[in-house]
Amino acid sequence: MSQVQTRQMGRLTAAGTLDKLDDALSLLARLKALHFIDYDGSEDDLSLGKPNDKAEEIAKLLNKTRAAAAQVEPSGPSKAASLATVRKLIDEGLEDKVDTLLGDLSRMDEIENSISSQSEEESVLSLLSPLGIDIELLSGYDSITSFVGTVDDLKAAEAAAGNGMFVSGTSGKTNVVAVFVRNDDADSVSSALSEAGYAEIQLPEGSGDPSSRMNELMNQRLALQSEGEEISNSVSNWVDDNGEELICGLEVLERDHELITSPVKVAVSAHAFVIDGWVEMDRSADIKVALGNICTVVDVEPFVIQAGGAHHDHDDEHHEPEMPPIAYQPRSTTKPMELVTDMVGRPGYGRLDPTVFMFFTYPIFFGVMLGDMAYGLATVGLGTLLYSRAGTNDTLKLGGRFLQMIGVSTLIFGYLYAEIAGFEIFLYDKMTYADGSYMKDAAGHYMYTDNQSPVAFLSALYFPFDIEHGYGWEASYGFSLSLAFPFHRVGSHMTDLIIISLYMGCFHVLLGLIMGFRDILLVGNGHGGVGLVAAFFEKGVWMILMVGGFMFAHGFLGSYDELLLPGVSLIAFSTICLIWTLYRYHGLDLFVAVLMGPVEAIGLMPTVISYVRLFAVGIVGVKIAETGNHMFFDKISMDEPLMAVLLIIGWLLVQAFAWLLGVFSPNIHAARLHMVEWMKQYYDSSGQPFSPFGGTSQYVEGE
Repeated sequence: MSQVQTRQMGRLTAAGTLDKLDDALSLLARLKALHFIDYDGSEDDLSLGKPNDKAEEIAKLLNKTRAAAAQVEPSGPSKAASLATVRKLIDEGLEDKVDTLLGDLSRMDEIENSISSQSEEESVLSLLSPLGIDIELLSGYDSITSFVGTVDDLKAAEAAAGNGMFVSGTSGKTNVVAVFVRNDDADSVSSALSEAGYAEIQLPEGSGDPSSRMNELMNQRLALQSEGEEISNSVSNWVDDNGEELICGLEVLERDHELITSPVKVAVSAHAFVIDGWVEMDRSADIKVALGNICTVVDVEPFVIQAGGAHHDHDDEHHEPEMPPIAYQPRSTTKPMELVTDMVGRPGYGRLDPTVFMFFTYPIFFGVMLGDMAYGLATVGLGTLLYSRAGTNDTLKLGGRFLQMIGVSTLIFGYLYAEIAGFEIFLYDKMTYADGSYMKDAAGHYMYTDNQSPVAFLSALYFPFDIEHGYGWEASYGFSLSLAFPFHRVGSHMTDLIIISLYMGCFHVLLGLIMGFRDILLVGNGHGGVGLVAAFFEKGVWMILMVGGFMFAHGFLGSYDELLLPGVSLIAFSTICLIWTLYRYHGLDLFVAVLMGPVEAIGLMPTVISYVRLFAVGIVGVKIAETGNHMFFDKISMDEPLMAVLLIIGWLLVQAFAWLLGVFSPNIHAARLHMVEWMKQYYDSSGQPFSPFGGTSQYVEGE
């Protein structure tokens, strides 16, 4: 099937005798080909299956292993381990090792809690110590009420004590008091102490001198800290020795747990079972052969969408279907762009997959914005480093390849722009006379200085091309569109880049509308409309509006006056059609549709104008790097070695900042142009990922 669509899916129904259920599930787990449809228990004569007898035992070990892995976060192996080796590790003492680790981690938590509690008690004792009164004497009287706390005004607190006993002290800048009064005077003393800024101290349990108790707690804390360090070192050593085993064991246990609990997804009777799910049609023949030796009945029915949202099964009944999950086509070169597609959501079944389209447009947009040979090489290098360090992590590998793709595009556009690290490779000045007039040769051509660029030596990269004073091939294609090589985006071709950005926006949005037209024509618009008429009013009208706007803009602003009237006519026609679209297909009242139609039509203009960011973001990045070059690089002189070193460091820091900003900012804007401006023209992200039973193999080889 074409790469612009997802894989065709089929509905698998497999039935057999109940004693073969475990064999069938084990086989499906090894095949990793079935996306389960859980049985909902709706049939009277069928019930949910029961988990394997070992389910509780494996679940217990799995929970322990998950808890351990969550707390120590070990790294997995760089290469997938063999399944036999990992199973041997599980059978020969993984649980004991995990119990040891969990015991150490539990003890570390106890120590941390004890130290925290003791620290709080020490802070209280440090306040009580200046009073010189044993802890047990500060409270616990029958006929006397005690007030122990801090005050803001020491004299006012002493006056508040009246005929009672008053003891005070100072801990740092904090005033501490202990007041003992008869119970009858407690209320009045409490009120007076409040005016002195009294705040009660929660007295600790225990007895004896606070200072002695503090020393005792300090010794206990030191002992706990020492024990904690020993346990921490022990845990670190455990992770170094067993971390990879833990990760591999966890993966295998999760597979086993999924397998032994999978009968609860299956419909069973007293003597038979029925498995229901989705499979990829290009694997259906192999699946049927494999299950044929175990199951009595194996049937795979291709899922066929009926335009408008329903489909026909083999019994020819017409109904709203349960849509299949979405599996991407097998890919290699374009696979990294699946990361971008998954950020939005997978396409609805039967609709176009944007992944291949973004393989071309996303790097181009990124390259147009960043467009610098040095930053392109740095991005490729970062991607290569990430890929080499990814190990068994497929997502990191795709991320590395994604960076390589956009890095290559940046390198190519940097070459087209003749820019490297913010420097222009070709930098010529016109020669002038003393009065400021330009010098010309005998043929009347301007005379130029030598190449003034600090990286002029890189002009050798353009040796095969006929380039004079930084300018080579140029061509004008009408409609204000001009191209050149090299393309000086921060110089003479800045206006051209703005126009090119708008053209890219027009064609990108138009591509989205064409894709949406196809989806509605063949699949439907999701709310009842399908076919040529629906596709015309939903997407075709917007295409006409786009063409009309293009003609009007050139007729009004350019030298194509003959396009003005046709452009206005197309805009008026498409606006009327939009009013009908809102009324007929989106359910708006006619009056509201009449009001909203022109507003919707005008909304296409900011969508296209949004693509000017392809110009603006790139220019900002260039100017940041250029500013760093002027501030640091241009001032480097070997006459002052120390200052030269500092300037070089400063220049490198600015370049690093410009590159990092260049990696993030163009990515954000390229993603926005695709996910918002482009995909809103057609994309239905209702697809659910295909999740095959049996899990994925990351750190351990599959069976």
